[in-house]
Amino acid sequence: MTARDRAPHPALKIGAMFGNLNTRVMLEYLPDIWQGFLATLLLSAAGFAGAIVLGIIACALSIQPLRWLKWPAVAYVDAIRATPLLAQLYFLYFGLPRLGILVPEIVIGVIALSLNSGAYVAEIVRSGILSIQRGQIEAAMSTGLTYLQRMRLIVLPQAVRPTVSPLIGQAIVLVKDSSLLSLISVVELTRAGQMIAIDRFMPVEGLVATALAYLVLYYTLKALAGLWAHQSQHPGKA
Repeated sequence: MTARDRAPHPALKIGAMFGNLNTRVMLEYLPDIWQGFLATLLLSAAGFAGAIVLGIIACALSIQPLRWLKWPAVAYVDAIRATPLLAQLYFLYFGLPRLGILVPEIVIGVIALSLNSGAYVAEIVRSGILSIQRGQIEAAMSTGLTYLQRMRLIVLPQAVRPTVSPLIGQAIVLVKDSSLLSLISVVELTRAGQMIAIDRFMPVEGLVATALAYLVLYYTLKALAGLWAHQSQHPGKA
């Protein structure tokens, strides 16, 4: 029998690693994980609210006919989608103080999340708007409605249904992206998990506790997406 044959299977190694988890330490740090969970929830909610506002504005500007309003919105969407969130986060974190703008790290984090997700929200909303039949927009124009009135009364209400599920998917991405805020010392879920590794030299316990909390957020948002899809397919059922 060779040394390779005597080596344990990788699955056994992984099982041994999880079998040796110090659950007592994980429970000891549960209040910190809970605080990080709430912080991630609030940061993600604030970032997504800003993303919705920015996305709708960028979408509205990108589909209107005036070029001097359209191209800045298109440039914003392309620039954000072409660069990683980490680069954008560091640009704000180190760049704003050089301009004399001093804001807390948590505010920088929310701004970065809003700017990043706002570009993707703009494309999601734009696809929903483009799915509306052109005849309805032409009929609204024939009645004398202005551009803003057409958007508010005709276009946006109908664009909501096909965009909700993709928007929830983007919210899931934003929740995971919020973990990068730990790199600028924002105390959220990932940072709380890192404290277990720093204080007790137990990185696996910290990562497992953090992953479990993220799974709760993920499956909650996934359930909301499934519920919306069910309601959309069966609007008459509760």
